[in-house]
Amino acid sequence: MNLREAEEHLLGLELFGMRFGLDRMHRLMTALGMPQRRFASVHVVGTNGKSSTVRFLAAILRRHGLSTGSYTSPHLGSFRERIEIDEQPLEPGELGAAVTRAAHAAELVERTLDGDDRVTQFEVLTAAAYHELARRGVDVAVVEAGLGGRYDATNVIPSRVQVLTGVGLEHTRWLGPTVRDIAEEKLAVVRDHSTLVAGALGPDARAAAERVAAQRHARLAFASGEAPPALRALGLFQRQNFSAAAAAAEAFLGRPLDPEAVARAGAETRIAGRLEVVGESPLTVIDGAHNPPGARALAEALPEVVGDRRPRVGVLSILEDKDAAGMLNALLPAFDCLVLTRCANPRALSPGTLASLVGQLDGPEAETVAEPRRALERARELAGSGGAVTATGSIYLVGDLVRQDDAARASTL
Repeated sequence: MNLREAEEHLLGLELFGMRFGLDRMHRLMTALGMPQRRFASVHVVGTNGKSSTVRFLAAILRRHGLSTGSYTSPHLGSFRERIEIDEQPLEPGELGAAVTRAAHAAELVERTLDGDDRVTQFEVLTAAAYHELARRGVDVAVVEAGLGGRYDATNVIPSRVQVLTGVGLEHTRWLGPTVRDIAEEKLAVVRDHSTLVAGALGPDARAAAERVAAQRHARLAFASGEAPPALRALGLFQRQNFSAAAAAAEAFLGRPLDPEAVARAGAETRIAGRLEVVGESPLTVIDGAHNPPGARALAEALPEVVGDRRPRVGVLSILEDKDAAGMLNALLPAFDCLVLTRCANPRALSPGTLASLVGQLDGPEAETVAEPRRALERARELAGSGGAVTATGSIYLVGDLVRQDDAARASTL
């Protein structure tokens, strides 16, 4: 497959949705020759900050002399972004070849499955990633869990270090109704005699981490919260993510880190779509916050980025399966006015529904513009040259705004 064919194949698998369980992944790994055993690995789980932590960690380890791979989700513009080798996304032909191999393995596996059971998009992509990381001979792969941990397709790696970035209420339909339940599902990735690195945790999640670490005879380490002063990624939450990555790098290497290498990793690592400045006059920021904890972190960080610029205009799109009211409660005080839109994901709330919610919460004046890029243009008009615009509420909105190929279909999973 070429790149377009590979992406169309992956998008076609969305028909089968998400299916938890590791049986299909174990069969895929067997069909591909157990690639996940041919590199060392670090597994990153948590409610927010996983992708940033993965990229920071890969950057730190690479500056300590290791060849690194990373696997993150979702992507903004192309599936290529999800698999990186030494901080560079796969070339188009490389992704096409990797998906071709994984798709062939999926065909073999599906002959052994019962009934209407099918290999999912995320399983095919994860298998493609693991095979490509092994083929390229990386020393270590830093892997982001897709959803939860216990039954997530990524959880077939024999990771030496695991990172729990934080735990909040999310995906309660699948992961359980409480923070403790959700923490337990994420912490199921912890291996015997490994090292678990924890970010900022509330009491319930911390208790779960301590209990699981003791049960698995794993060493438990907590991030310091400190980061280099010249961190390229903006916001307190990114400093916390970097701190977790640094603690995980030290655990993986088994020795103190080189301060100069850590500083270079912080200064050089760009995190796309997370409090990212993409325009001036007015200052324009995009951020993929998609749940209440992420929205609160964004609202707390915005003053550091936008300073005293006024007016502050928000461009919002939120999916229907998210806690929209919780997100709006966090975000509305940060803006003087809003432009409400609808990202391409079919689960997105309509602008009219968002406007109704904003009104119920006594939010600022709001306009509705259906198409995301036009909504951003309208927000920039409202802000004027001295104002600030922030587009947020869904990673899929950010993807719509940065996607280079307007003809390409967006992923919805």
